[in-house]
Amino acid sequence: MKNNYQQFYHCISAPFRHHSAALKLLRGVNLFVVWIMYFVYIGLLLWVIKTHPSILWKVVLIPGIGFIILSVVRQRINAPRPYEKFAIKPLIFRDKTGDSMPSRHVFSATVIAMCGLYFSISWGIILLLLAVVSAITRVIGGVHFPRDVFVGFICGLICGLFLFLV
Repeated sequence: MKNNYQQFYHCISAPFRHHSAALKLLRGVNLFVVWIMYFVYIGLLLWVIKTHPSILWKVVLIPGIGFIILSVVRQRINAPRPYEKFAIKPLIFRDKTGDSMPSRHVFSATVIAMCGLYFSISWGIILLLLAVVSAITRVIGGVHFPRDVFVGFICGLICGLFLFLV
């Protein structure tokens, strides 16, 4: 496993290590998705307050409770990050140890996308694609394993489905 993951990471990160513009783009996309999701969520909350105030609780409580549960679970799992477990240098700087699985960034992006999907299919799809981009950048960046972002994405989808069921 050790050599396999290191080889895998070397392959996916090599284009970014050898081209400073690509590395800047990777880091920029990572930050862009994080910030755009925060702004989208705030904008969505403001829009819901204005247009659908009776369901504001859904759009706040469901993602919020999911975030808390996910945070507790990942703290209990306390999985090491790729740069802790293997001799790799991440492309996205992170000084945190543990708490790698599931990815909270990807969970948050996905559950925000599901909030968007609740109100608009087209916006929801665009936001889900951004959540996938976040997952990809976190793996290429070396701060999460593929399983971490996959589980974070699935947890975000499941949590977001409660918007439609409640």
